[in-house]
Amino acid sequence: MNARELTDRASVREHFGTPNEMALAKELTRLDKHCRAFIALSPFVVLASSDAQGRCDCTPRGDAPGFVTVLSDLTLAIPDRTGNKRVDTMLNLTENPRLGALFLVPGVNETLRVNGRARISLDPVLMAGMAVNGKLPNAVTLIDVEEVYFQCAKALIRSDLWNPEKRVPKGTFPSLGRVLADQIKGKGDEAERLENAIEERYRNGLY
Repeated sequence: MNARELTDRASVREHFGTPNEMALAKELTRLDKHCRAFIALSPFVVLASSDAQGRCDCTPRGDAPGFVTVLSDLTLAIPDRTGNKRVDTMLNLTENPRLGALFLVPGVNETLRVNGRARISLDPVLMAGMAVNGKLPNAVTLIDVEEVYFQCAKALIRSDLWNPEKRVPKGTFPSLGRVLADQIKGKGDEAERLENAIEERYRNGLY
């Protein structure tokens, strides 16, 4: 083993030490009232999945607070809205049902982590209950909860994520249209065309 790398569980544990009792005791196997309340306030969740070969993907999901439905203490339902049709998460779930979810609430520095097994549902009743502006989701991701716990606030405190004074001024980073034009070797007019198409989708294609 390279002396400067940690390559197995034993070396990781030796380096970082043992978690305290609270860090272990806080892990639940079902959603309690605090988890339910946090999810109801959350407009944003990040989903982590991997395929059968272990290749990973992490994707955001966002909508009005409470868009993730708590069906029971053991099951969550997340609508899948219109997108670019890559459906990386959905494809991964057909090979590996394991899924991790990280919920954020604006202004709250703690986050909620939910791990479990996921299924892709096309149940018409479930989808109808998640319609927005008369438009159904493409599918619903059901998560059968196995582990759930609150993550302490250190990462968000360090990042100062919710501080409005830390927002990056518009123009500091190029538009997505410009980035894509550069990455696919497009010309200047291609960047403008992409920017216009993206803005149109943002205005009229959210649902």
